[in-house]
Amino acid sequence: MGAIVGYARTSTLEQVAGLEAQERDLRAAGVTKLYSEQVSSITHREALQQALDYIREDDVFIVTKLDRLARSVVDLLNIQDVIERKGASLRILALNLDTTTPTGKLMLNLLGSIAQFERELMLERQREGIAKAKADGKYRGRAPTAKAQTDAVMELYSQGIGPAGIAKTLKVGRSSVYRILAATRTTASNASA
Repeated sequence: MGAIVGYARTSTLEQVAGLEAQERDLRAAGVTKLYSEQVSSITHREALQQALDYIREDDVFIVTKLDRLARSVVDLLNIQDVIERKGASLRILALNLDTTTPTGKLMLNLLGSIAQFERELMLERQREGIAKAKADGKYRGRAPTAKAQTDAVMELYSQGIGPAGIAKTLKVGRSSVYRILAATRTTASNASA
Protein backbone atom coordinates (compact mmCIF):
# COMPACT_ATOMS: atom_id res chain seq x y z
CA MET A 1 0.00 0.00 0.00
CA GLY A 2 1.17 3.52 -0.81
CA ALA A 3 1.03 6.74 1.15
CA ILE A 4 -2.11 8.11 2.73
CA VAL A 5 -2.40 11.71 1.56
CA GLY A 6 -4.86 14.13 3.17
CA TYR A 7 -6.32 17.43 2.08
CA ALA A 8 -8.08 19.94 4.35
CA ARG A 9 -9.61 23.28 3.33
CA THR A 10 -11.66 26.07 4.80
CA SER A 11 -12.97 29.06 2.87
CA THR A 12 -11.73 31.84 5.12
CA LEU A 13 -8.92 32.56 7.55
CA GLU A 14 -11.48 32.93 10.37
CA GLN A 15 -12.35 29.23 10.17
CA VAL A 16 -9.25 28.10 12.08
CA ALA A 17 -11.15 25.65 14.31
CA GLY A 18 -12.73 23.99 11.26
CA LEU A 19 -9.35 23.53 9.62
CA GLU A 20 -7.85 22.14 12.83
CA ALA A 21 -10.76 19.68 13.17
CA GLN A 22 -10.27 18.46 9.59
CA GLU A 23 -6.52 18.05 10.14
CA ARG A 24 -7.17 16.11 13.38
CA ASP A 25 -9.67 13.79 11.66
CA LEU A 26 -7.32 13.20 8.74
CA ARG A 27 -4.39 12.34 11.02
CA ALA A 28 -6.66 9.97 12.97
CA ALA A 29 -7.46 8.26 9.64
CA GLY A 30 -3.75 7.55 9.17
CA VAL A 31 -2.74 10.40 6.88
CA THR A 32 1.04 10.53 6.53
CA LYS A 33 1.26 13.51 4.16
CA LEU A 34 -1.15 16.40 4.84
CA TYR A 35 -1.93 19.40 2.65
CA SER A 36 -4.16 22.17 3.96
CA GLU A 37 -5.19 25.68 2.96
CA GLN A 38 -7.64 28.45 3.74
CA VAL A 39 -9.03 29.61 0.40
CA SER A 40 -12.39 29.73 -1.31
CA SER A 41 -13.19 26.78 -3.56
CA ILE A 42 -13.68 29.16 -6.47
CA THR A 43 -10.08 30.39 -6.40
CA HIS A 44 -6.93 28.49 -7.33
CA ARG A 45 -6.29 25.90 -4.63
CA GLU A 46 -2.50 25.59 -4.53
CA ALA A 47 -2.35 22.96 -1.75
CA LEU A 48 -4.90 20.78 -3.57
CA GLN A 49 -2.82 20.98 -6.73
CA GLN A 50 0.32 20.06 -4.78
CA ALA A 51 -1.45 17.10 -3.18
CA LEU A 52 -2.72 15.85 -6.54
CA ASP A 53 0.78 16.24 -8.00
CA TYR A 54 2.24 14.30 -5.06
CA ILE A 55 0.02 11.20 -5.13
CA ARG A 56 1.32 8.03 -6.77
CA GLU A 57 0.04 4.57 -7.63
CA ASP A 58 -1.60 2.76 -4.69
CA ASP A 59 -1.82 5.98 -2.62
CA VAL A 60 -5.06 6.87 -0.88
CA PHE A 61 -6.24 10.49 -1.12
CA ILE A 62 -8.46 11.40 1.84
CA VAL A 63 -10.73 14.37 2.59
CA THR A 64 -13.17 14.77 5.47
CA LYS A 65 -16.14 15.95 3.39
CA LEU A 66 -17.02 16.18 -0.28
CA ASP A 67 -17.50 19.97 -0.20
CA ARG A 68 -13.92 20.40 1.07
CA LEU A 69 -12.69 18.90 -2.19
CA ALA A 70 -14.88 19.94 -5.11
CA ARG A 71 -17.04 22.92 -6.07
CA SER A 72 -19.15 21.14 -8.70
CA VAL A 73 -19.74 17.76 -10.29
CA VAL A 74 -17.42 18.68 -13.15
CA ASP A 75 -14.71 19.69 -10.68
CA LEU A 76 -15.24 16.48 -8.71
CA LEU A 77 -15.04 14.33 -11.84
CA ASN A 78 -11.87 16.11 -12.97
CA ILE A 79 -10.22 15.58 -9.58
CA GLN A 80 -11.36 11.95 -9.47
CA ASP A 81 -9.98 11.44 -12.98
CA VAL A 82 -6.56 12.76 -11.91
CA ILE A 83 -6.58 10.45 -8.88
CA GLU A 84 -7.62 7.42 -10.95
CA ARG A 85 -5.08 8.08 -13.74
CA LYS A 86 -2.35 8.04 -11.08
CA GLY A 87 -3.61 4.67 -9.83
CA ALA A 88 -4.68 6.09 -6.46
CA SER A 89 -8.05 6.02 -4.72
CA LEU A 90 -10.24 8.60 -3.00
CA ARG A 91 -11.80 8.30 0.45
CA ILE A 92 -14.29 10.72 1.96
CA LEU A 93 -14.46 10.20 5.71
CA ALA A 94 -17.87 11.76 6.47
CA LEU A 95 -19.53 9.52 3.88
CA ASN A 96 -17.48 6.39 4.61
CA LEU A 97 -16.91 6.36 0.87
CA ASP A 98 -14.00 4.60 -0.86
CA THR A 99 -13.59 4.71 -4.64
CA THR A 100 -11.67 1.44 -4.79
CA THR A 101 -15.08 -0.23 -5.02
CA PRO A 102 -17.64 0.09 -7.83
CA THR A 103 -20.27 1.09 -5.25
CA GLY A 104 -17.96 3.83 -3.97
CA LYS A 105 -17.51 5.23 -7.48
CA LEU A 106 -21.26 5.19 -8.09
CA MET A 107 -21.99 6.88 -4.76
CA LEU A 108 -19.39 9.57 -5.44
CA ASN A 109 -20.99 10.45 -8.77
CA LEU A 110 -24.49 10.44 -7.30
CA LEU A 111 -23.51 12.60 -4.32
CA GLY A 112 -21.67 15.05 -6.55
CA SER A 113 -24.73 15.35 -8.78
CA ILE A 114 -27.04 15.88 -5.81
CA ALA A 115 -24.74 18.53 -4.33
CA GLN A 116 -24.69 20.44 -7.63
CA PHE A 117 -28.47 20.08 -7.98
CA GLU A 118 -28.96 21.55 -4.47
CA ARG A 119 -26.64 24.46 -5.29
CA GLU A 120 -28.53 25.21 -8.51
CA LEU A 121 -31.86 25.09 -6.65
CA MET A 122 -30.51 27.50 -4.04
CA LEU A 123 -29.35 29.92 -6.75
CA GLU A 124 -32.72 29.66 -8.50
CA ARG A 125 -34.56 30.43 -5.24
CA GLN A 126 -32.22 33.38 -4.70
CA ARG A 127 -32.99 34.76 -8.18
CA GLU A 128 -36.73 34.29 -7.60
CA GLY A 129 -36.48 36.09 -4.25
CA ILE A 130 -34.67 39.02 -5.83
CA ALA A 131 -37.25 39.21 -8.65
CA LYS A 132 -40.12 39.21 -6.11
CA ALA A 133 -38.40 41.85 -3.98
CA LYS A 134 -37.89 44.01 -7.07
CA ALA A 135 -41.55 43.61 -8.04
CA ASP A 136 -42.58 44.61 -4.50
CA GLY A 137 -40.22 47.60 -4.60
CA LYS A 138 -38.16 46.22 -1.71
CA TYR A 139 -34.97 45.32 -3.57
CA ARG A 140 -32.24 47.90 -3.27
CA GLY A 141 -29.47 46.10 -5.10
CA ARG A 142 -25.87 46.77 -4.28
CA ALA A 143 -24.64 50.00 -2.74
CA PRO A 144 -23.95 52.76 -5.26
CA THR A 145 -20.49 52.77 -6.73
CA ALA A 146 -18.22 55.76 -6.44
CA LYS A 147 -19.06 56.83 -10.01
CA ALA A 148 -22.71 57.15 -9.00
CA GLN A 149 -21.56 59.64 -6.38
CA THR A 150 -19.77 61.95 -8.84
CA ASP A 151 -21.93 64.94 -7.88
CA ALA A 152 -21.22 64.42 -4.18
CA VAL A 153 -17.48 64.06 -4.87
CA MET A 154 -17.45 67.30 -6.87
CA GLU A 155 -19.51 69.14 -4.23
CA LEU A 156 -17.09 68.16 -1.44
CA TYR A 157 -14.10 68.98 -3.65
CA SER A 158 -15.52 72.43 -4.37
CA GLN A 159 -15.74 72.96 -0.60
CA GLY A 160 -11.96 72.46 -0.39
CA ILE A 161 -12.01 68.93 0.96
CA GLY A 162 -9.14 66.80 -0.37
CA PRO A 163 -9.47 63.39 -2.02
CA ALA A 164 -8.65 61.48 1.18
CA GLY A 165 -11.31 63.39 3.10
CA ILE A 166 -13.85 62.87 0.31
CA ALA A 167 -13.11 59.14 0.24
CA LYS A 168 -13.56 58.88 4.00
CA THR A 169 -16.77 60.95 4.02
CA LEU A 170 -18.40 59.02 1.16
CA LYS A 171 -16.92 55.65 2.17
CA VAL A 172 -15.36 55.05 -1.24
CA GLY A 173 -11.80 54.31 -2.29
CA ARG A 174 -9.37 57.19 -2.69
CA SER A 175 -8.43 55.92 -6.15
CA SER A 176 -12.11 56.19 -7.13
CA VAL A 177 -12.15 59.82 -6.01
CA TYR A 178 -9.02 60.57 -8.03
CA ARG A 179 -10.59 58.88 -11.10
CA ILE A 180 -13.75 60.98 -10.78
CA LEU A 181 -11.74 64.19 -10.38
CA ALA A 182 -9.55 63.34 -13.39
CA ALA A 183 -12.57 62.44 -15.54
CA THR A 184 -14.36 65.64 -14.55
CA ARG A 185 -11.29 67.74 -15.39
CA THR A 186 -10.99 65.99 -18.78
CA THR A 187 -14.67 66.62 -19.51
CA ALA A 188 -14.35 70.27 -18.46
CA SER A 189 -11.25 70.86 -20.63
CA ASN A 190 -12.92 69.18 -23.62
CA ALA A 191 -15.99 71.38 -23.19
CA SER A 192 -13.91 74.58 -23.10
CA ALA A 193 -11.88 73.63 -26.20
